[in-house]
Amino acid sequence: MENCTSLPQFHIVAFSSSSAFDLFFFSVFLLLYLMGLIANSVIITVIYLDQQLHTPMYLFLCNLSLIDLCYTTVTVPKLLDMLLSGNYTVSFIQCLTQMYFFDVFGSTEIFLLSAMAYDRYVAICNPLHYHRIFSRILCVQLMAAVWISACLNSILVTLSATYMSFCYSFIIHRFFCDSKSLMEIASANQEMFIVVVYFEILVFGCCPFFCSLLSYIEIISAILKIKSRDGRRKAFSTCSSHLTVLTLFYGASTSVFLMPQSDQYRVLEQIFTVLYTVVTPMLNPLIYSLQNKDVKNSLKRCIGLKNKIIN
Repeated sequence: MENCTSLPQFHIVAFSSSSAFDLFFFSVFLLLYLMGLIANSVIITVIYLDQQLHTPMYLFLCNLSLIDLCYTTVTVPKLLDMLLSGNYTVSFIQCLTQMYFFDVFGSTEIFLLSAMAYDRYVAICNPLHYHRIFSRILCVQLMAAVWISACLNSILVTLSATYMSFCYSFIIHRFFCDSKSLMEIASANQEMFIVVVYFEILVFGCCPFFCSLLSYIEIISAILKIKSRDGRRKAFSTCSSHLTVLTLFYGASTSVFLMPQSDQYRVLEQIFTVLYTVVTPMLNPLIYSLQNKDVKNSLKRCIGLKNKIIN
């Protein structure tokens, strides 16, 4: 008799079937999580404290750091708990809850990166109209629309997942629950879920990606028209950080979702999954702080102010 159920218990296969490596993986992911937590918190604090950074570009950057904090917190603490306790079982409700919040922050980050690309396009291609186009009110409204859209999208995805049944496999070959992992092991009633997921990929994946791509085509075209070499370098430096972040995020996440379902790709898939869910959120603030003079100067001022208070 088939053991079909819509409320199963899932078993997470994180990285190795042997528990001998659990302590090693626990140490690595704890270090990455703490580094990301500290780095993103520093960026949020610096932007909040420095009035000179209260501009649309840094409002977006502050939101990006907040999203990255939440993004890793949805997956890594549960992974650390599993590695430490040895209990890799998650209920259907726990799995859906994790998938919901992962989709919320993932969708928000994709739209935010697209908005940041358009911000850089306006700053480089239409600098005289920048403050008129990107007013503070418009930025707040844009961010509110992004968050609301991401929440509604995740509700739709999560509700459609409740209709699926699972009969043959309850093993998730990732260290967290997401739409692809559930789609791979569902045995029945998955048609609605597939339609919703592909709609999500089209609207919340492809559309923002092509908007970002078009923005950078215009940006690169405008930079190449600058006659001064120093002028081209300065113009490119204003968007190099965001371009690096965009490439890392889309490169790793696209590789995961386009990778075929096969045992020979499991290790590679896990590597790319870790890259875009853990490593990239940890690197984002470092990329922006290392390549952005305003952030570095603001950080120095904050450190100097702290030293004065201590003395």
